[in-house]
Amino acid sequence: MPTRREWIAAAAGLAAAIPARSASAAPPVAIARCPDYGSALFPTLSRMMDQLGGLGALVRNKTVSVKLNLTGSPRERMGTTPAERAQYTHPAVIGSMVRLLSEAGARRVRLLECAFSCGEPLEEFLYDAGWDPLALLNAGARVEMENTNVTGRGRRYHRLMAPTPGYLYDGFDLNHAYDECDVMVSISKLKEHATCGITLGMKNMFGITPVTIYGDHAGKDEPAAEALSGRGAIFHSGRRQPSASAPQEKASSGPKDDKWRVPRIVVDICAARPLHLNVIDGIATMAGGEGPWNRGVRPVEPGLLIAGFGMVETDAAGTALMGFDPMAKRGQAPFENCDSTLELAEARGLGTRDLARMDIRGGRVEDLRFRFRA
Repeated sequence: MPTRREWIAAAAGLAAAIPARSASAAPPVAIARCPDYGSALFPTLSRMMDQLGGLGALVRNKTVSVKLNLTGSPRERMGTTPAERAQYTHPAVIGSMVRLLSEAGARRVRLLECAFSCGEPLEEFLYDAGWDPLALLNAGARVEMENTNVTGRGRRYHRLMAPTPGYLYDGFDLNHAYDECDVMVSISKLKEHATCGITLGMKNMFGITPVTIYGDHAGKDEPAAEALSGRGAIFHSGRRQPSASAPQEKASSGPKDDKWRVPRIVVDICAARPLHLNVIDGIATMAGGEGPWNRGVRPVEPGLLIAGFGMVETDAAGTALMGFDPMAKRGQAPFENCDSTLELAEARGLGTRDLARMDIRGGRVEDLRFRFRA
């Protein structure tokens, strides 16, 4: 398996060998209506992967890491609504994608998440949420799970550095599974977010950072022995640095305001650990925030699935399907109080947020749009 340094060098050489891509050459995005998590789900996702050009060339004989979206405690619910119909990626979507990746020839699929404020095995976390982890482990030929808050099966944390300077961070120390893979996939939920306006595939990657290094109880010099608490002190408010063993936050004149800081850190993370495939579950979700802890949240059923090889393009399409303008700036919905991750990612060269430059397949945004706000 090539090292990350070799992969970056090869990608840079390929980019130098071909002319700048035209507006029509943006990675394709597939969108589809899917009414529920029943019998229509797998064939809909399968058709979407075909519309993107197929998964075989991407994953055959490869190790695929899949970042899930399991934000918050498994015991937190929005009233009586199950977490998988609100803030969590639905297990049926996860299982269907594992099957598709396996059938496309993936050598190994790793299901990953920094499980909420804990270092217990991811299987135990899923049991607490009322899920059957065996159903996911048996969805493909060789499937593993790992709680990436800790080193897990790895002997140490791995350092991933972005090829260009970051807004606040140039690199991060992460669980080995985010480095020892050939393909990185995000399976997220279609939601609004109190800090970032929206949380889709790119914001999902915020959760790859281990709280042993970036959490409120992270060790000062070395990663903490236990995974405790969230990332408020380091990422949200910048009150302290991560463990000294990891890359430190760069000097900045920016405000100690999470609505300025977190969008930039999200982009820094995505630059250091780019996505190859971005899948967004918008069949049943929530509006008004990212979790039950937000005031005024409510269940919604957009009946949508979005997928694409470009992380910015896919998130931009998802944003438009939510009834927002992906070209919006701070002060405009859904970024009334925060900076736009889409704008920052585009400025960083990670992709385009302009729908006019995108190749959207499977349907028209205006026909499938579900407005999250009246």
